[in-house]
Amino acid sequence: MVSLNDKDILDVGCGGGILSEGLARKGARVVGIDMAEKALNVAKLHLHESQLNISYEKSSAEDFSAKHAEQFDVVTCMEMLEHVPDPSSVVQACADLVKPGGWTVFSTISKTPKAFLFAIVGAEHILKLLPKGTHEYRKFIRPSVLGQMIRKSGLEVEKTKGMGYNPITGTYSLTENLDVNYMVVARKLV
Repeated sequence: MVSLNDKDILDVGCGGGILSEGLARKGARVVGIDMAEKALNVAKLHLHESQLNISYEKSSAEDFSAKHAEQFDVVTCMEMLEHVPDPSSVVQACADLVKPGGWTVFSTISKTPKAFLFAIVGAEHILKLLPKGTHEYRKFIRPSVLGQMIRKSGLEVEKTKGMGYNPITGTYSLTENLDVNYMVVARKLV
C-alpha cells in the first residue's frame, strides 16, 4: 500500500465526502469539489464532527483546474463521469490538476447490456439501492472509450480493474471483469 501521508489529493465529485474522509484518515491533505450543494453540506457537517484535514468547495473540475493546475499528487474522480454532460472535459481537467509524476483514479460504469441490467434494473428498480433515474444508460462509458479520453488528456493508463459488488455482504472486490463497474489508474508522466 502506498503511503498517503502528506500527499495533496483532490476528490472530484466528492459528494458527501466518504472517500475524502477515508483519504484524510490515511494522512492526506484532501480537497473535495462537487457541484451538488446538498452533498457538500453533508460533507461539511461530517468535517465539522471529525476535524479531518479536508476542505470542500463548490466547483466543477474544469473551473477548479483553471486555478489549481498541477497542484495535486493524486486526483480521484469516482463514480461521477457517467453523470456529466462532457466526461472528456472532466478527464482533461483531472489531467491538468495532477502534478507531473502524479496519479489519477477514475471509476465509472461500462456501457454494456450487463451494466444496464445491474446498475439500472438491479440497483435502481429491484434492490432499490439508488433512486430511480440515477443513471442513464446513454451516459455509460466503455473502458476503451475512457482509455482514449485518458490518453488524449496526456495521461498514461497504468491499470484497469473491474469492481464487483456483492449485495448480500454489501462488499466490493476488484475483478478482471469490466462489464459493469470499473476503475482506471493513470499517471502523468514527468
